[in-house]
Amino acid sequence: MNKNNLSQTKISVLDLAIVRDGGNAADTFKNSLDLAQHVEKWGYERFWLAEHHNMPGIASSATSILIGHIAAGTITLRVGSGGIMLPNHAPLIVAEQFGTLATLFPNRIDLGLGRAPGTDQFTAAALNRDAHAAQEFPANVEELQLYFSEGNKKGRVRAIPGEGLDIPIWILGSSTDSAYLAAAKGLPYAFASHFAPAQLLTALSIYRNNFQPSEQLKEPYVIACVNVIAADTDQEAARLATSFKRLFLGIITGNRQQLKEAVDPGEGFMDPMEEAALQQMIAYTFIGGPEKVKKELDYFLEKTKVDELMVASAIYDHQARLHSYEILGQLKI
Repeated sequence: MNKNNLSQTKISVLDLAIVRDGGNAADTFKNSLDLAQHVEKWGYERFWLAEHHNMPGIASSATSILIGHIAAGTITLRVGSGGIMLPNHAPLIVAEQFGTLATLFPNRIDLGLGRAPGTDQFTAAALNRDAHAAQEFPANVEELQLYFSEGNKKGRVRAIPGEGLDIPIWILGSSTDSAYLAAAKGLPYAFASHFAPAQLLTALSIYRNNFQPSEQLKEPYVIACVNVIAADTDQEAARLATSFKRLFLGIITGNRQQLKEAVDPGEGFMDPMEEAALQQMIAYTFIGGPEKVKKELDYFLEKTKVDELMVASAIYDHQARLHSYEILGQLKI
C-alpha cells in the first residue's frame, strides 16, 4: 500500500506523443521511445499513451500501434493506453488488438479505457461514433471483458488472440461517472487530474467507498495523473513551463498549436483572465527544482492517498524532458 510520500509510491509516464513546433510525428515517435528506454532504467512502473484525433500537436491517434512500438523497444516496462476511447471502436477490435499486443509482450500490456471521443464532434462523426456511444460505455466494457475471458471459448464471437489472456483493464476518468463504474466492476481507476482537477477528491471518495472486489482486483487501486516540470533550479523549471502553459492556454482559447519553445516567464503571453482560467485547469501541476517538486508532490500524495502517480511533462526540449523525469526518478530513492 502507498505510504503517502514520493519515495514509497510507484511512478509512471503518460506520454501524449506531442509534436513540437518545427518537428514532425517521426521525431515524436523517436523521442517517445527514447524516453521509454530511459524511464525503464530509472525505475518507472508503466508508460501509457493516449488516443487523440485531429490534433496537429498530438501524434498518438493509432494508439495500439504506438504501444507496440514502445513495447518492442523496452524490456520490463509495462506499456499501455491511457486510454483507448472505447466508444470509437468495436469492443471486438480492441480485444483483438490488445490480445495481439499481450501475446507479443506477455505480462507487460495495460488496457486503459475512456468514454470520451478524444477529439471534436466532427472527427467523432468521422470515426462512426454515434450520439449514444458514451451511454453504451459500461456495456462495451462488459463485452470486452467477455472476449478476454476463458468462459467465452464456446461463444459465437471470439477474440483470437485475446481470449484467456491476463490483460489488466483500467477505467479512466475526469469526472465522477467513471468512479462509480470502476468501483462497481472492481477495476483499477486512473483519474485525469492533469487537466481536470476539480472532481479528483470527490471521484476518489466515490470509488473507494463503493468498490466491489473482483477477480482482477481485491482492493481499490488508484492512479492520479499530474503534470511535472522539474529542472535543476526553480527558475529553469519556470522557464521550461512556459511551453506547457502556452499549450494548455491554446486548448482553453480554442487556438490549438504545437508545443513551442520556452520563453522568459516574464514575457506576459497571457492576460490575467486567461491566467486564472489556466490555473484552474492545471491545479495539479508541479513546477520547480528537486526540493520544491518533492515537497509539493509529498503533500499531494498525503492529501489524495493515491497508490500510483502518473506524470505528464510537456517540455519542448527533449533533453530537458528526459532530465525532468530523471530528477523525479531520483527523488524516489
